[in-house]
Amino acid sequence: MPRDSRNRHAAIRLPDLRIDSCNLPLRDPDGDGFLGDRASQTAFRRFLDARRRHHFTGRRDPFGRAATHAIPKNEIDLVLVGGDADAAHLVHAAVEDHAHQLAGVIRGFLATGEWHGVRRIVIGGGFPGSRVGALSVKRAGRLLKLARSGVDLSLLRHDGDDAGLLGWVPLAPAATHRHDAFLAVDIGGTNIRCGLVAPHLDRRDDGSRARVLERSQWRHATESPDREDAVTRMAAMLNGLIAHARTLDLRLAPFIGIACPGQIHVDGRILHGAQNLPGDWEAEDFRLADALRLRLDRIGNRAPLVLLHNDAVVQGLSERPRMTSVERWGVLTIGTGLGNASYTNHRA
Repeated sequence: MPRDSRNRHAAIRLPDLRIDSCNLPLRDPDGDGFLGDRASQTAFRRFLDARRRHHFTGRRDPFGRAATHAIPKNEIDLVLVGGDADAAHLVHAAVEDHAHQLAGVIRGFLATGEWHGVRRIVIGGGFPGSRVGALSVKRAGRLLKLARSGVDLSLLRHDGDDAGLLGWVPLAPAATHRHDAFLAVDIGGTNIRCGLVAPHLDRRDDGSRARVLERSQWRHATESPDREDAVTRMAAMLNGLIAHARTLDLRLAPFIGIACPGQIHVDGRILHGAQNLPGDWEAEDFRLADALRLRLDRIGNRAPLVLLHNDAVVQGLSERPRMTSVERWGVLTIGTGLGNASYTNHRA
C-alpha cells in the first residue's frame, strides 16, 4: 500500500488511492491559451453569443438586448422549457457547440500520460449545476461513447457548494476521524465557503454518509477586498463555526482543510493559478495556513492544523465512494476556467 501523506499540504498518497495529477496545464494547439478554455463556462457564453448574432431562427431574441455575459444562468435554463421553439433551438445549438468542445477537451486529457487509462470522469464546478451545463455534459458523454473512447462521464452527485468541503473526508489526517466533525473551506474566484463537515465514518467507512452540517458563504467578488481582508473574513467565518460546534456539543477536530485554485507546494505556498483570488496569493512570503492560523480560535485548547490542496482534487474526492469499481478516474470542474485532476485506486 502506498505511504499515507495526509498530514501535509497537497498530499498525493492516501490509503488505497494515489492522486496522479492536478491543474494539468495543457496548451491549446490551435491558440495561445489552455485546451480547457475551449469548454469553460466562458466558452459556452461565446457559443451562445455567436448563435444569437448569426443563427437565431426566430424574430425576437429571447434575451432581448442583454449582453450574453450578463444573462443569469437561470434565465438561460428557462428558455429550454419556455415553450418557444426558436428560443429553445438557440440554446440547444449553443449546448451542442459546447458539448463537442468538451468531448474534444476530454480526448486531449486522455491522450496524456497522466490521464492514460482513465475510464470514468466526474464533471463538477458551477456550470454543470445549471440545466444547460448538465445537458452539455450528457451530450458530450454520448459523443465520447459514439467515438468508442472507453470513458464514461457522470455529474457530481453532491451539491457543488458541498463537494469542495466533503472531499476533505479522505484527505483529512486519520486522527480527525476520532471526532464528530472538522472544518473545511472552499475558496473560489467568486465565493469563499466554510463548512462544518461530519465524516460519519462509523456509519460507512468509505465516507459516503459524510454530510455538511452547517455552511457559511461570502461572495467576495462583489466587495473586491484585498488579501488581508479576505483572510480576516475567512477566519471570522471559521471562528463562528467553531462556536456553533460548541452549541451542538460536537467533538470538533483541531483541523481545517482548505481547497483553493492553483498548484499547491508541500510548504503551503500557492505557486500559480490563484489569479482570480483577491490580492496576491502567490507571493513568495505568503502562506495562507500561517496567516489564517494567527486569526483562529483554539479548538479544544489546541491550535488547529491547517492544510491546503487544489480545489479540483478536493471536489473530485467527494465522489471517491462511487469510483471504487475502476482503477483510474478523473475529475473536470467547469467554471470560469477548467480544473482537472486524475487518480488511481489501489485495491487491497
